[in-house]
Amino acid sequence: MNKQQGYIKKEDRKKILLLSDDIRAHSGVAHMGREIVTNTSHHYNWVNLGGSVKHPEEGKRFDLSADVGKKNNISDASITLYPISGYGDPDTVRRLIQQEKIDAIFIITDPRYWTWLFEMESELRKKTPIVYLNIWDNYPAPLYNKTFYESCDALLGISKQTVNINKLVLGDKTEGKVINYVPHGVDPEIFKPLGVEKVDKEYIDFETKMKQGKDINFTVLFNSRNIRRKQIPDTILAFRHFVDKLSKEEREKAMLLLHTQPVDSNGTDLNAVIDLLAPSEQGYNIHFTGGMLSPQQMNYLYNIADATILLSSNEGWGLALTESLLTGTPFIANVTGGMQDQMRFVDKELQWFTPDAKVPSNHNKTYTSHGEWAFPVYPSNKSIVGSPVTPYIWDDRCTPEDAAEQLRELYNLSSEQRIQLGRKGLEWATGPEAGFTSKIMGERVIESIDKLFKTWKPREKYELILAGNQEKKVVNHELVY
Repeated sequence: MNKQQGYIKKEDRKKILLLSDDIRAHSGVAHMGREIVTNTSHHYNWVNLGGSVKHPEEGKRFDLSADVGKKNNISDASITLYPISGYGDPDTVRRLIQQEKIDAIFIITDPRYWTWLFEMESELRKKTPIVYLNIWDNYPAPLYNKTFYESCDALLGISKQTVNINKLVLGDKTEGKVINYVPHGVDPEIFKPLGVEKVDKEYIDFETKMKQGKDINFTVLFNSRNIRRKQIPDTILAFRHFVDKLSKEEREKAMLLLHTQPVDSNGTDLNAVIDLLAPSEQGYNIHFTGGMLSPQQMNYLYNIADATILLSSNEGWGLALTESLLTGTPFIANVTGGMQDQMRFVDKELQWFTPDAKVPSNHNKTYTSHGEWAFPVYPSNKSIVGSPVTPYIWDDRCTPEDAAEQLRELYNLSSEQRIQLGRKGLEWATGPEAGFTSKIMGERVIESIDKLFKTWKPREKYELILAGNQEKKVVNHELVY
């Protein structure tokens, strides 16, 4: 034990306060927080102020060191959890910094959850740097986030788009900050292809249950939340358009599996949508997986699928695509946000596309070469939507008809061809260029935070600001490209 590259003795490690969901929970934020803590626990000590809407264990303290240490194969991990309702408050953070002797603060998720923290950044950053694992779904560059980004010492962008946005929004304020690309990574020991020799009775029983005991030979998987921007009704309609061009016998053997909540106030009533657009009485096989699944069962689900589909009109990353890649399953996705990273578009220099001020996104179909495992659906239009706290953002909408064409493209391949394409995606995703594994994500976090500790300068006790003319907020990237 304790032989990992970069291992530091417990007493010599920096201690980081992670403000996020409770890392034992099942949310995407909790999942990524847990993977980061686990895969850096040989290098840092961690304290998690773990949030939940109404946490039933608020006020307690848990030592997770043994569990995390066992997974990371070290004997002296130091992981402490303080459950809390919400994400915390100034007094709790002040108390933990003093009590736990915190060296840095690490935050995840939407910046609006951290307004109270950014409001006390002047106090905190005199002694404690702030690291933000951040993401933004789309352009125009959110100039309304500028003060949030300025309040951080390190910005770790989950997508290439986010890194570009951080730099565009900050402008000359990037000086002295660490801004690095740290994409999501998942555990390849959990999400992996299952060869025929590894398929056991448990898997066969699970597959039979998911396929309703039917003779299905083409399965499409949707795995995400039932919220408006995920465009699940469009996904259902795309599946119908695809199926309508099959023969009756072929139609009976095609299935759309929905791993999501059937009804959600943030989305819609999907049962009603299915009844309207693709009722089972007319021969459409659209079924829900039936609630929460274990990590092993989630791996089964991707292995059952012939393709994963995600048509979100806004998507910062799209973790379902990453999990699909690691199981060797091709995917169909709308060209927007961080999903573009996972498609590996190639620019005119034959390099993996990196957004800049001239071409901030590939949603306009600037580049068409991409990884063979990806079946992209280009948006037919983009419109500006927003809210008072996020006044503007592009909504990239693809048509169900275009998505149906990509479903048909995949369907027309043989099973062996789909497996071959999926394996190419797996090889790239786990390789050094993409590195969408939890281990490589941990290494990138360590590289970024170590750089921060070496270069960080505490905030001045006070700052003189020239009052008068306000800085004009003018977008500094192309709007037409």
